[in-house]
Amino acid sequence: MVACPICGQSVKQAQINAHIDSDCVKHVDVSGPVLNGSSQPETSISGFFSTPLAKRIVSQENPRPETKLTPDEARSVPAKRSFVDNQHPFIDIGQNGNTEPEGALVEPTAKRSKTTNAFQKAAPLAERMRPRTLNDVYGQDLVGPSGVLRGLIEQDRVPSMILWGNAGTGKTTIARVIATMVDSRFVEINSTSSGVAECKKLFGEAKNELGLTGRKTIIFCDEIHRFSKSQQDVFLGPVESGQITLIGATTENPSFKIQDALLSRCRTFTLQKLTDGSICEILNRALQEEGPNYCPSALVDDELVKYLAAFADGDARTALNLLELAMELSKRKDMTQGDLKKSLTKTLVYDRAGDQHYDTISAFHKSIRGGDPDAALYYLARMLQSGEDALYIARRLVVVASEDIGLADNGMLSLATAAYTAAEKVGMPEARINLAHATVAMALSKKSTRAYRGLSNATAALREPGIAGLPIPVHLRNAPTRLMKELGYGKEYKYNPDYVDGKVAQEYLPEQLRGCHFLEEADLGNQYDPDISQH
Repeated sequence: MVACPICGQSVKQAQINAHIDSDCVKHVDVSGPVLNGSSQPETSISGFFSTPLAKRIVSQENPRPETKLTPDEARSVPAKRSFVDNQHPFIDIGQNGNTEPEGALVEPTAKRSKTTNAFQKAAPLAERMRPRTLNDVYGQDLVGPSGVLRGLIEQDRVPSMILWGNAGTGKTTIARVIATMVDSRFVEINSTSSGVAECKKLFGEAKNELGLTGRKTIIFCDEIHRFSKSQQDVFLGPVESGQITLIGATTENPSFKIQDALLSRCRTFTLQKLTDGSICEILNRALQEEGPNYCPSALVDDELVKYLAAFADGDARTALNLLELAMELSKRKDMTQGDLKKSLTKTLVYDRAGDQHYDTISAFHKSIRGGDPDAALYYLARMLQSGEDALYIARRLVVVASEDIGLADNGMLSLATAAYTAAEKVGMPEARINLAHATVAMALSKKSTRAYRGLSNATAALREPGIAGLPIPVHLRNAPTRLMKELGYGKEYKYNPDYVDGKVAQEYLPEQLRGCHFLEEADLGNQYDPDISQH
């Protein structure tokens, strides 16, 4: 038996959490020793559950008022926040979604309800519309009716996982919904404001929770890629031993940003980019629930909803923020829908530090290689408008000049280096013209990969055993010293400029490679694309 830390009544140790969650009504052991009086029980009770006598007496003399909430009010009360080291907030969601930070002062329910409503009103629309059940999560098959992740959640078999997806696809939402569906303690941290010391403290609390009540702890780490790989080591032991269940959310490719050892201990779930249709469903739901609070204008119609959905480019948070701004602006007099659209600020989806950075430059390079100047200009404009470094683009053009054009037009390498110099000397925004000049010229020029393929063939030959260490022919060796000359270095070498047209009978490859040809005759390959009709 243990004493309830709130009411002091006698409760079985395994049922203490359920007892607290029932507002100290259920699971009271009336046959056990009286623990809420002035005497302490004879058995030794863990200090975690013991309550000082003075506090128990004060609690009994001045019981806190009991306020009953309606079902709607109960759902609207968010998780309470406690603080680790008085610095970094985290959400600690207990069984059935209830919270009780250890050592925190508990406010009366009525006062807490007023505070909660104030925070809800101050929260942006995107936060107020965050789904509370999996049925309200749009556009993610993983948590759909037959989704793999949904099945694991409903069976209370949540594994350690990494949720990978673009911003606004529902990573944090899914994690918080999991917290309300499984019988586990839920703690939320953010790598931007949390450190290794805080994580270790949470692991200790999770171990105590598991030992005392048998309840697991789920730790949700948002932006986990911002932890360095050495900092990520702190999760390895607790995850492997099952001490915690880790849910990490990231917008970066886990293969590059998450340590391999941690990645092997977690399942990676990729969230899909939301379609315009899914974004429209989310916006329409927001209009139904929140629209009346804004005195909706006729300007916010289906056409504007579709416009905002396309504008958001798969980011539900951006779409909801734009909708909130649109509903505010629509209240102005003489506001037209055209003016409303112009007033909305476009959020660029190109991330210079993420996968978009590499994906866009790759598409730019391949468009030039494929001889499509229109596509190449599109990706060039997209990078420049997003603030990409002009010299980064120019360096790629120098590579393209030799890799893809090569021997077909040797002048392209000079043009590419000139474009780099122009970008370096002139700078943006004028340098965009120089880059466009070189881009179009390269896209329209003939292509040859002979030199590039020849180098690749020679490199492949070096992988064969014994090839990389073959001796250099004696007549090709340098002889800067007397000893080397006496050994015959360079003695039989024929200096080509001394002969007509520079032609001589002389071997240049090591003896074992004589007769090998790395440079192929054709400028390009000999395959036919089946998607192109042959005439």
